[in-house]
Amino acid sequence: MKKSLITGITGQDGAYLAQFLLKKGYRVYGAFRRSSTVNLERLAYLGIKEQVELVPLDLLDLGSIIRVLENVQPDEVYNLAAQSFVAVSFDQPVATGRITGLGAVNVLEAIRIVNPKIKFYQASSSEMFGKVQNVPQNEQTPFYPRSPYAAAKVYAHWMTVNYREAYGIFACSGILFNHESPLRGLEFVTRKITDGVARIKYGLAKELRLGNLEARRDWGCAEDYVEALWLMLQQPQPDDYVIATGEAHSVREFAARSFACVGLNWEDYVVVDPQFMRPADVELLVGDASKARHVLGWKPKTTFEQLVEMMVEADLRRVRDSLGVR
Repeated sequence: MKKSLITGITGQDGAYLAQFLLKKGYRVYGAFRRSSTVNLERLAYLGIKEQVELVPLDLLDLGSIIRVLENVQPDEVYNLAAQSFVAVSFDQPVATGRITGLGAVNVLEAIRIVNPKIKFYQASSSEMFGKVQNVPQNEQTPFYPRSPYAAAKVYAHWMTVNYREAYGIFACSGILFNHESPLRGLEFVTRKITDGVARIKYGLAKELRLGNLEARRDWGCAEDYVEALWLMLQQPQPDDYVIATGEAHSVREFAARSFACVGLNWEDYVVVDPQFMRPADVELLVGDASKARHVLGWKPKTTFEQLVEMMVEADLRRVRDSLGVR
């Protein structure tokens, strides 16, 4: 039986990846920070909480990672842990650099020391393209990060390349464009919108405050995307891949479609609030996943419309359950 270790298992991607790997017959270990309160909500939502073996691990402590790798002896390590909120990274740039950037290097170094045959996946991000140099973005597009989070991801990305080339480690980076789901955190604009729609629908709120409505993103479904992570580590050679839908939609479109799902006009409820504007924003991200399609045989299954509807329905259920409405 193959064994995998997932850092960031309590997040959206970690939970869906764990579910996917369990279906593939893997023994799944999930790393968590001992000092933090472990939130297993997402694993419980997917009904897999009891099937995942949790192990304490500190991304900033090389010795901690070495001990976990020696004890677990995984075939594959998926590094999904990060300080992943772009807005927060402006307030906490040093912490973001340590966790999101150096944390990935600590995992790579531990693999080099314990067993260089362990396959490694690094969660890179479309935010690395930032002030985009060309549209759409592919694996050859130069990076131009526009936030401390994106800059930390660029460092982790290039260190993954370095460990691959210098030490022969099977290390891949997936440059994932925005991917959403009912498990997305409320800190992210998509979930903020669908949760807001549900609360307004049931009379718990009267308005929804958002920042830049013109920002355009390539939004896919997280459950579709985790398959690509696994596929990268099954190839004969390690490489980096853009994972995206190839379609861009604005925050305005996401809001309009979300409100339409419950028969409401978004313009009656959305308020643009300057406090939600970033110091430096990224206006347009849209990916070209041709390489993933040709090499991995991967393509998205969920449309933008289906994704929005799925998220709105999930939040409507959550609000109904909280109110005891049948």
